[in-house]
Amino acid sequence: MSSPRSQLHLNLFLAPLGHHEAAWRHPGSEPRRLTEFALYQEIVRKAEAAKLDSIFLADRVAASPESLRHGAVGGLEPLTLLSALSVVTSRIGLIGTVSTSFNEPFNLARRLASLDHLSGGRAGWNIITSGTDGEARNFGLDEIPDHAVRYERAREFLEVAVKLWDSWEDDAVLADQAAGLFADISKVHPVRHEGTYFRVDGPLNLQRSPQGRPLLVQAGSSEDGRSFAAEYAEAIFTAQQTLADAQAFYADVKARAARFGRDPQAVKILPGICPVIGDTEEEAREKEARLHELSNPQHSLLQLSNRLGIDLTGYPLDAPFPELPEPGEVRGHQSRARLIAELARSEGLTLRGLLERLAGGRGHRTFTGTPVQVADQLEAWFRGGAADGFNVMPQLTHEGLPDFLDKVVPELQRRGLFRTEYSGSTLREHYGLPRPASLYASKAAASLPG
Repeated sequence: MSSPRSQLHLNLFLAPLGHHEAAWRHPGSEPRRLTEFALYQEIVRKAEAAKLDSIFLADRVAASPESLRHGAVGGLEPLTLLSALSVVTSRIGLIGTVSTSFNEPFNLARRLASLDHLSGGRAGWNIITSGTDGEARNFGLDEIPDHAVRYERAREFLEVAVKLWDSWEDDAVLADQAAGLFADISKVHPVRHEGTYFRVDGPLNLQRSPQGRPLLVQAGSSEDGRSFAAEYAEAIFTAQQTLADAQAFYADVKARAARFGRDPQAVKILPGICPVIGDTEEEAREKEARLHELSNPQHSLLQLSNRLGIDLTGYPLDAPFPELPEPGEVRGHQSRARLIAELARSEGLTLRGLLERLAGGRGHRTFTGTPVQVADQLEAWFRGGAADGFNVMPQLTHEGLPDFLDKVVPELQRRGLFRTEYSGSTLREHYGLPRPASLYASKAAASLPG
């Protein structure tokens, strides 16, 4: 069983300059530092000082010249960066995005197990299937496979990865120098997996890591994504615009998890929140307005087209938002396409108006207000059965992150909603999740006489 639901969880979605698409143009931003390790170190140390559960790095494996013309991209590979950050931090969790569409289970299982060892049990994997043809063309494909096929491969990928992480039982290492025995090979198991997409012998060439397996994170909200998350994910990053929508998603995924025989409390749901914070509402709105003034609508439109996998660049900006294909016909990110279409329809937005609404968080909920108002919103969603915590996405990092850590977090702590000290050392402990037993140890125990 997971720990009781009494305090919320906070994950920092690390965008070094900010989540607003124009954050890099803000006078206080330093875009030339995007590949400088010291920038990431400064940010993550602040998050750890505030006792956040974890940080998270997104990833894409493509970049078009058109998108780079008006948008700043750092491009550092997540697991490489997280390995470096593990050395300069001691408690905060380290979650990296890796695609199942463009990797192999053995290599990834080894890299994540290595990060878990090096960090003392703080590794997490955000499992994505990728969704753009541009990414596919970097890996020998003409286009991205269909949505259902990507999730089918992801399921088998994860199945193999778990077998590899568990292939060493916890007590397999003897390290008996006198006898000259390093491992008890009866407790190191071959995998011998033969499936539709992968054939892997195993075992992993690295002993079981401190957490047993990295924390498994997922962010899809499509039908396939919800099913996958309910069956496997331990933390879910989601984009919801309203309390009612968030409550419905929360109830649906928890119920699905129960149908898979899982403890619903062991599935932590963290909607994204993209705040702009001021000491007064007026100050916060002025900050937001300055960011919007720096946006480039043509670049925004290109980014939206890439995200949806639908070319919108020929549509007039001040016309109503066009009708999109049905979600099942969208080859890219189906759940985000549905959310964006519903947002435009419910608010009667023009294409230009929608681009402004999306500029701060790409479909995640934006909120502008005082620290107390932000805390009120988070508490309402947490207590209202819409969230177990939040994926914090400051629209402007150098200004908005200190505002959140120094003003909102203390307000949540005052209300008893967030920790004042870490109570554990591993990422699973931060999220109140148990360390899983090895599949092979479980099978051995089950075979013992009553």
